[in-house]
Amino acid sequence: MNTTQAISFTEIALHAELDRCSDDDLDALNFGVIGFDVNGIVRRYNCFESKAAGLSAARVLGQPLFTVVAPCMNNFMVAQRFEDALTNGAPLDDVVDYVLTLRMRPVKVKLRLLALPGVASRYVLVQRST
Repeated sequence: MNTTQAISFTEIALHAELDRCSDDDLDALNFGVIGFDVNGIVRRYNCFESKAAGLSAARVLGQPLFTVVAPCMNNFMVAQRFEDALTNGAPLDDVVDYVLTLRMRPVKVKLRLLALPGVASRYVLVQRST
């Protein structure tokens, strides 16, 4: 695809772009991508996030995001927003200042939460300061 160089964390209509990306395209991005289904099971996980979090794709893929992979996001700021969007049939595109704490020293990040009504894929994007 080779369009990933043009994809940014702040891009409008980013959900559709991510859905079109191959796994190699996702690995070329300079921010973390965690894609999961409506049941919360991680289906996509890019190399950037794997290195930054210290969790291999083999350990993350197929696991519940909010209870096994990132329980520190199982709260009203992250997980509940996805649940509310699903219940209300509403799109979700929020950016949240956040501190990741699981398996690492606390790290300030920006999370972008993406979900669309009727679309199975959902995303948590993680932008770390450089």
